[in-house]
Amino acid sequence: MATPKPGPVQIASRNPIPLSTSQESQVRELYYKRVRGYCANEIRDFASCAINRTISATWACRPQRLAMNNCMVAHASQQEQDAAREEWFATIDERRKEREAKEARRKEQEKFHRKWWGMPPLPGDEEAPGATEEKR
Repeated sequence: MATPKPGPVQIASRNPIPLSTSQESQVRELYYKRVRGYCANEIRDFASCAINRTISATWACRPQRLAMNNCMVAHASQQEQDAAREEWFATIDERRKEREAKEARRKEQEKFHRKWWGMPPLPGDEEAPGATEEKR
């Protein structure tokens, strides 16, 4: 008799939407930024100790390095990754608006550049009402 094989175990995820590689990279940057924010004092202590040191920083700044690493390990958790992912999803609209504003600025600059140098406008660009009068 054959016994049915159990299917894969489903783990409930708080963020079920799969992201692209670049989006995951953005989430990871947010995660690192959050962890560095929690451990800013320890990082600053280690950095101030390591200034003007090369190899000697290994043993001279060991207490600061261990404090910094312990802090970062303590705050580097799955909950923090989930919080960074939720923050990324919460700011989607802000990033979209920033991209749209940047694209609009770029188009305006290109339009100005073309007008300045007397180049023909791109197809789909409307000319300003006074521009046709200037050519006459």
